[in-house]
Amino acid sequence: MIDFITLGGFLGAGKTTTMVQAAKRLEERGRRVAVITNDQGVDLVDTQLVRASLDAAAEVTGGCFCCRFDDLVGVTRALVDRGDGTDTVIAEAVGSCTDLQATVLGPMREFYGEHFRMAPLTTVVDPLRYRAFARSWDGGGRESDLSYLFRQQLAEADIIGLNKIDVVGEPVLGHVVADLARRFPSAAVVPYSARTGTGLDGLTAAWASASAAGQVLDLDYDRYAAAEADLAWLNQTFHTEAREEFSPVRWADVALRSLAAAAQRAGATIGHAKLTVSSPAGLTKMSVTEAGREPSVDLAADAPVLSATVTVNARIAWEPAELDAAVAEAVRAADAATGSRSTAAPANAFRPAYPRPVHRLSAAVD
Repeated sequence: MIDFITLGGFLGAGKTTTMVQAAKRLEERGRRVAVITNDQGVDLVDTQLVRASLDAAAEVTGGCFCCRFDDLVGVTRALVDRGDGTDTVIAEAVGSCTDLQATVLGPMREFYGEHFRMAPLTTVVDPLRYRAFARSWDGGGRESDLSYLFRQQLAEADIIGLNKIDVVGEPVLGHVVADLARRFPSAAVVPYSARTGTGLDGLTAAWASASAAGQVLDLDYDRYAAAEADLAWLNQTFHTEAREEFSPVRWADVALRSLAAAAQRAGATIGHAKLTVSSPAGLTKMSVTEAGREPSVDLAADAPVLSATVTVNARIAWEPAELDAAVAEAVRAADAATGSRSTAAPANAFRPAYPRPVHRLSAAVD
């Protein structure tokens, strides 16, 4: 029996870092772990990060797990059937996805329950993002579609993984934990930091011990689709080169700061903006999840280089053409700061299509 662990949660919550660090902890205890990333597009920054950190990784692209359920099953089988003794699969759903109990966990139990033990559904949460959305829930007015999506992701959770506790002080953390427990009493709240490792053992223990309620949402799919369509999505790859050596970390930092500043000027919500710089020095990966926050560094290979391949993934509440233009300007700013020159195929920002799950079970399957 293979343990199948599903991670959900909004863009920028730290799902990929959680998945990588948890997989490493489990492997230290003798488990054989494979991981699966997911996105509406292709050329995934997260997949590059995972493959730089773990041995067994795959991806499902072109749609969320619910709409690409057969692909999810096929990728999972391919990982398990490699013959290396894989006994645990961690699958990270795209950050705009919800209704996972009905469209992923339920069908996996129903059709493949003899092969997989479905762990409790974990929704990963950024405490600062949570506070921003939660303020709108008590205002009495109509909440935004993005706020609605965020709330539904929490409402269906068996476990709420409160990540990034290293970036908030104890008073804020205590308030967020109490507020989550009050609003979502059916879920176990587990605070941790994927970056530092604090509390991570508590999360992996909860996967083995917490109950899987399988709470199916009464979901308004029109609002769900509207929330996804609020965000423009861009995955783009650049070839970057220079006459004199440049710093990959400096390039990434300038590009992300430029993009975040443009979003702030426009009042556009950042779901996430992340990029990798792949070069002979290794892989650099940085991200930003909110205008005004410092870019965070997941990997830094900062030996000077003459050339690199840059992959940008951005999900920002803009028109697609505006996102294309802002990314182009961010790349120009990074090139100007480092003396490099970047070229790419034409930009291709888009809005996700209406979610149409392959299966949707109306009740949890034991």
